[in-house]
Amino acid sequence: MEQAEQLSQDPLVLLPGMMCDARVFAPQIRALSGQLPVMVAPLLGGERIEDIALRLLPQLPQRFALAGLSMGGIVAMEILRRAPERVSRLCLMSTSPLADTPAQAASREPLIIGARTGRMQDVLRQSMRPEYLAPGPQRIEILNQLHQMGMELGEALFVSQTRALQRRRDQQGTLRKCKVPTLILCGEYDPLTPVKRHEFLAELIPNAALEIVTAAGHLPTLERPDVVNRVLVDWLAESVP
Repeated sequence: MEQAEQLSQDPLVLLPGMMCDARVFAPQIRALSGQLPVMVAPLLGGERIEDIALRLLPQLPQRFALAGLSMGGIVAMEILRRAPERVSRLCLMSTSPLADTPAQAASREPLIIGARTGRMQDVLRQSMRPEYLAPGPQRIEILNQLHQMGMELGEALFVSQTRALQRRRDQQGTLRKCKVPTLILCGEYDPLTPVKRHEFLAELIPNAALEIVTAAGHLPTLERPDVVNRVLVDWLAESVP
């Protein structure tokens, strides 16, 4: 009980990655939901990150701790840009503040076409490859879980989320203005958003803490939940100025 009293009194809002739902945060929900309110907000609402954030904001508590994974981190940065007074602390995991380059945006087009022509299984396998996760026996189990989530969430959401990623803005300016306790977290084996990208991310934010999770790739919440849970508790216990 002593630890619970030390944690933030604000609710915790978790934003999952692309084509993911609460299952990507299952270990964190189990670990934290007995100590503070925890909610997972789906990334719905349109083909722009701005539209997703605008749809979410009326549904969220008046003030909250915000943690986003991958695309969820991109939406978290937009929420911070639009409503900084409502975010009491920020955690960005496996993400990037940069906009898509023209080449990156173009590379997403074949995936959109594949999704629209009934090839979602193939599209999801291309979108989340085994090498995006750390080597180990759990890799296939996590990939299967991701594919199941993606198939259940469906083609229409894949297309709208992909469009939103193509059109997202650069958020470096937003992060430079961030004044709340911030945790930057990444897996050491993440090739999608590598450690160097997170070091750059941490440098943008005054006094941000950087945590590199060993033996994890792009989804440390599932690959190393023990480490992620411990670090999140420390972040949630940090005093707010």
